[in-house]
Amino acid sequence: MKKILSTIVFCVLVSHFSIAQNLQLHYDFRNTLYGSSLSKTNYITATFEMFKPDKYGSTFMFVDFDFSGSKTNLGTIYAEIARDIKIDSFPVMPHIEYNGGIGSGFVIDNAFLAGGSYNFDIGHFAFNTYLAYKLHTFERLSHDIQWTLSWVADLLSDRLTVSGFVDVWTENLDRSSAIPDKKVIVLSEPQVWYNIFHSFSVGSEVKLSYNFLADRKFYVIPTLAVKYTF
Repeated sequence: MKKILSTIVFCVLVSHFSIAQNLQLHYDFRNTLYGSSLSKTNYITATFEMFKPDKYGSTFMFVDFDFSGSKTNLGTIYAEIARDIKIDSFPVMPHIEYNGGIGSGFVIDNAFLAGGSYNFDIGHFAFNTYLAYKLHTFERLSHDIQWTLSWVADLLSDRLTVSGFVDVWTENLDRSSAIPDKKVIVLSEPQVWYNIFHSFSVGSEVKLSYNFLADRKFYVIPTLAVKYTF
């Protein structure tokens, strides 16, 4: 969910949020849409997210649990944790981040990011954007760059929440060789939520990706979801 969100809802202005956590359950339709070439089955992803602002900046983390294994067993775990560091009233904040995970018989290679983050508002929407150097710890280290834009807004007297992110980054085309060729990956996960109660929402996420799940292929994968905020 990268991104759900990653990344990323943590990046919006601190003035819009207090400390918050949520749990999400998403039913993913990728097998229905694309068949077994992409996934042997549709599956559920459980996501835990936490956003914590403080006087020194803000911290965001999420963990995705994909129940994509046989007999709905856990298939992969993926996590991101990031920190924006506030320096007085300076508008650009240092940004540091870690990404990584494990799967059934494999690992999702670690990535470390460092760059600058900036918050802004347009109408009801709070935005953050950051640009960062990204180090992928592939068999051959990959020195890359990532740009991220995140957004969130509460609409219709807080009955409707829209949020999401778009990531664009580079990485080595061949993760195991010294060939310097790069590829560009685009990943976006917009979400829309109808807030039945303050703490309970129903909605959907649409996973949009290019060069991510397969080389030079674009995928659109919707989910049906529920969210509990506490």
